[in-house]
Amino acid sequence: MLSEKSLIRRFAVVALVLLSSACAVSAAESDPIITGPVPKPLAPCAWWYGIGDSPSSWEIRSAAKHYDVVVLNAWETAAMRKLHELNPKVKVLVYKDFSSTRNYYGAVEGDRDAKYLPTGVGYVAAERTQPEWFAISTLGQRIEWNGYPKHWQMTVWDPAYQKAWADAVVGEVLREGWDGVLADNDFSSLKYYSPSVIAGTADAAGSDRLLRDGLDGMLALTGDALEKSGKMLVPNVSESQLTPGRWSAHSRYAGAMEENFGLQGDDGTGELITFQGNQFKEQRAQAALGESWLLLITHTKSDKEERVGYASAALLASPHTCWTRAQPDYKNPYWSAYQDARLGEAVETANRLPSGVWNRRYSGGWVAVNPTKTSVLLTPPPGLVTLRGEPVPAQFDLPSADAVVLVNGPRR
Repeated sequence: MLSEKSLIRRFAVVALVLLSSACAVSAAESDPIITGPVPKPLAPCAWWYGIGDSPSSWEIRSAAKHYDVVVLNAWETAAMRKLHELNPKVKVLVYKDFSSTRNYYGAVEGDRDAKYLPTGVGYVAAERTQPEWFAISTLGQRIEWNGYPKHWQMTVWDPAYQKAWADAVVGEVLREGWDGVLADNDFSSLKYYSPSVIAGTADAAGSDRLLRDGLDGMLALTGDALEKSGKMLVPNVSESQLTPGRWSAHSRYAGAMEENFGLQGDDGTGELITFQGNQFKEQRAQAALGESWLLLITHTKSDKEERVGYASAALLASPHTCWTRAQPDYKNPYWSAYQDARLGEAVETANRLPSGVWNRRYSGGWVAVNPTKTSVLLTPPPGLVTLRGEPVPAQFDLPSADAVVLVNGPRR
């Protein structure tokens, strides 16, 4: 039985999705409608997706001071407990993969599954007792993910697999004392991992529909069980801009993660993918409600990507919007100079200008993001400086797929 608060929240999310989907233009430019107390729209907090390596003692101490959310591998129970000891407020989630089982060393030890798994179902257990849980291609072969050796696609649409996954993961969370689960690979399409067509489907599109429907079921089963136990479910939702309503539906428990936030398209137009489709509207609606986590990652190889990622996250200010820059291996905790900007609290909603640029004023500064493919002339509010304290001209050009973060200058 869901609580009254949960039912109200889900009704509000559904209403916001319907509103945002009704008219693409007006929804993109209008503010989400919320009732009740308005949550404080704070500048993005920091979080750590710490699945690349075992955290050192100093990293744990630093994480307890700097991060609101930390995600760790299942075998890092000692690190999880130390984080809770150092900072009871930090949310420590266990990494679990929705969609695969794995048989690389560490996930399998000898002829048995490891005690702590990166997945919900062990490879050896499935091989011995439920081999039908391995997804099969139309060629009659199991589907191993390209680029990820010994990761095997599972039948996420099978109710028996869903229940086994949920029972194992929820039981482990409660037994070990995690705050909840970061469920990876809540994806929309198999094509990023394999060109295979799943047996029983006619084509790649049919395979993708089967997977999406299955992941919808896994999310509901696991999310209900975790929520009933007072725990969190945060899925890593991929390509949600392709399916209107999917971000809202899959963030309805404790929130959702976007692993490619502020991403620039590679189609030659220069536009930012994050602002395409319905996803950004749904993320704005979630942030406006202020009840669940938006965990955002920007993979950065340049100052520009870091700037774009943070400024875009600042457009989604809420008590639970957290952002981090990262490299794909996730081996190190990252900190950005923008996280020291002290923007404070947003004093207005994010505004979309006729040019397509988004901006937002904070008590301690101002951000602007240009997701379009052309440079735009901007007039910033007066009295602002760069993070280095340098003066800002009365007008400046903001290049395509770029952003700016400015802070209040010294009072005269």
